[in-house]
Amino acid sequence: MKHTMQLLISPSLRHVTVLPAKGFKNFIKVKVGSRRISYLVVFYSLLLFTFLLRFVFVLTAVDTIDGERKCSTLGCLGRKIGPRILGTQLESTVPEVIYQVLEEPSDEVEIEEGTDTPQSLEEFMEEMKDIRPDAETFAVKLKTMVTLLEQRTRTAKIQEYLYRHVASSGIPKQLHCLDLKLAHEHSINANARLQLPSAELVPALVDNSYFHFVLASDNILAASVVASSLVQNSFRPEKVVLHIITDRKTFSPMQAWFSLHPLTPAIIEVKALHHFDWLTKGKVPVLEAMEKDQKARSQFRGGSSAIVANTTEKPHVIAAKLQALSPKYNSLMNHIRIYLPELFPSLDKVVFLDDDIVVQTDLSSLWDIDMNGRVNGAVETCRGEDKFVMAKRFKSYLNFSHPLISKNFNPNECAWAYGMNIFDLEAWRETNISEAYHYWLEQNLKSDLSLWQLGTLPPGLIAFHGHVHAIDPFWHMLGLGYQDNTSIADARSAGVIHFNGRAKPWLDIAFPQLRSLWTKYVNFSDKFITTCHIRAT
Repeated sequence: MKHTMQLLISPSLRHVTVLPAKGFKNFIKVKVGSRRISYLVVFYSLLLFTFLLRFVFVLTAVDTIDGERKCSTLGCLGRKIGPRILGTQLESTVPEVIYQVLEEPSDEVEIEEGTDTPQSLEEFMEEMKDIRPDAETFAVKLKTMVTLLEQRTRTAKIQEYLYRHVASSGIPKQLHCLDLKLAHEHSINANARLQLPSAELVPALVDNSYFHFVLASDNILAASVVASSLVQNSFRPEKVVLHIITDRKTFSPMQAWFSLHPLTPAIIEVKALHHFDWLTKGKVPVLEAMEKDQKARSQFRGGSSAIVANTTEKPHVIAAKLQALSPKYNSLMNHIRIYLPELFPSLDKVVFLDDDIVVQTDLSSLWDIDMNGRVNGAVETCRGEDKFVMAKRFKSYLNFSHPLISKNFNPNECAWAYGMNIFDLEAWRETNISEAYHYWLEQNLKSDLSLWQLGTLPPGLIAFHGHVHAIDPFWHMLGLGYQDNTSIADARSAGVIHFNGRAKPWLDIAFPQLRSLWTKYVNFSDKFITTCHIRAT
């Protein structure tokens, strides 16, 4: 589009007039203050106007191309500059038809992949350059391509979640082999059936001058790493007592492992749940709640095939439903920490450890922390540089759209973590924490499992509400099983590292650069380890 202008200078040199070529009456006058004006000033004035005219032409061309509207050169300039001077916003120059096409609901039927649909942005741009479409055709093509790519992405993410669910829920054959080998050893070797601890050390199990740690696990290899890392990094291993609680099927191989691999001078106790007389169905409300939970979950969630086949739910919802099928969510081992006062009636304070942690420092200093009368010493998870792991509040776990939750709790209250917790059992016995835990489990069942996300942390957040003492984050670094953003240097600087998440260090899906922090406590020359082909990588 071509625009020309007329420049008129009066004979008296008092006025300089700029006229549009089409003869509009609009003009610009520049008054000159004196008759005696140098031609040099006129020359520089002409240069300035030439620059302005080029600027006006560019703005006019852009306006014409974008909006396909016709306007005079000065009119276009006014439309471009005026709103900026007045502080107002320009109306969109995107053709309305593009918005109409993009806002139309997509067809329910999946778009079939074919030669007509561009497979990448590069192909799309090449096609647009070739056919030079109108705005509507452009929008239709763009929407088709984006919808196809969205479908592909959704399918890929769901497949990833399914594979991770299978990998993290199943028992690796190497660990199954280890269980079987140790169970066999327990049956044929008297040295694999030793009383743990020996009779002369039994009094230490209830002696509060020792440092008492509790580990609940049915994973022998994981338990061995926790125990080894705890004892090896202790300044006074002779004062360490580790109480290992396992289930009935794992008791024999667990006893065999720690009988054949003593961690002297530390004291190791191995007990199964059925060894605790009080742990019967009539006395433990959580057992009844777990049975109801299993029935409700099987009806509410469906199997993995049905979950993955759903074409309407978002991938993260499908991931949550797959996670619900994990056996650990219906295991008493996952709830055992709520019964610590009953399990250890003679102890005043214990440190509870999950089996996916690694101890990297002496933990005896935890007994020197003043809990200020609180029950649970834990690391808060709402503060920290890692926004993926350390940005958790109550609203991250509890369903605040449910009135039972919204009227009792603050969504922005800071959450805390299980995995490495100091429990003051004396203070606990003076509270109703366990009763509150049972009450809220029952309320969740009555609400069709709608009060919180899966796991034992949400009911723990509720039951320990008002009873938590925040400890230094040094003592517990989280998230090594969720993402690999944690550097080796940062992980090594933490007192305890926690592989919470699906990528457990004993699985093939573990993050390689972080797994070495766990494998350093595995003796790969041990005959049981080599026989079962358990390797560092």
